[in-house]
Amino acid sequence: MRQIENVITDRGSKYAVSGGPATSRAEVEAFLKDLKRAKKYAKATHNSWGVLLADGPLKSDDGESGAGMVILRMLERAQLRNHVIVVTRWYGGKHLGGDRFRHVQEAVRVYLEAL
Repeated sequence: MRQIENVITDRGSKYAVSGGPATSRAEVEAFLKDLKRAKKYAKATHNSWGVLLADGPLKSDDGESGAGMVILRMLERAQLRNHVIVVTRWYGGKHLGGDRFRHVQEAVRVYLEAL
């Protein structure tokens, strides 16, 4: 599991990005369970994720509407399969509007560049 913390801070919200290999829904669930063993990730406001598997894409917005699709689109462009990427957000008290999508994109971009 690769984790990159403090990727973005905006109006009190903080973002981190994590990822690792996953070839099935069960492996994605195990990855998320492992990630959330760290109390700070378990208490995060959103853990949005996406993965391109052999039997199709899977995603979860985890309450951050549209974030899973943003992650999937970036995985498709990078042609990265069987690798789950999770963008974590700790809500800072102010709504970010459309900026939240740019932040999800930037977090995924930072992760992909670190591969």
